Amino acid sequence: MLANYYKTAQKILEQEAYAPEEIAKMEISLYFTDNEEIHRLNKEYRSIDRPTDVLSFAMDEMVASDDFMLPPDAEEPHLLGDIIISTERSDAQSEEYGHSKEREVLFLFSHGLLHLLGYDHQTPEEEAVMMGKQEAALAALGFTR
Repeated sequence: MLANYYKTAQKILEQEAYAPEEIAKMEISLYFTDNEEIHRLNKEYRSIDRPTDVLSFAMDEMVASDDFMLPPDAEEPHLLGDIIISTERSDAQSEEYGHSKEREVLFLFSHGLLHLLGYDHQTPEEEAVMMGKQEAALAALGFTR
């Protein structure tokens, strides 16, 4: 299954026109947790008092805002950030949507990765763009609904 996360990340980054040498230097932290922990994180960092399915924390945003952090060096890995997925939520959503658990968790992973790349879904237009990118990447890899 780990290979599928790599393939999904690579497909999205390719869609975003990153060069293979750039992709090879990128790193993502992926953490799986339960509803209780993601609820706590959602409340602490987003002031939303409920569990969610995925959270993302972009490292590039920290680089821009924290004086002690340095911009990514061309010779060092490019740390994109952290993606946190609630396996409880992803399991429930896979049943609700009628597709595999693997497809759902890869959908959430791709969603989190797009957030790390600067995408958001505050408006219907933004949401349509994000969903289109997620669905295109997963469909290209054979992870359809």
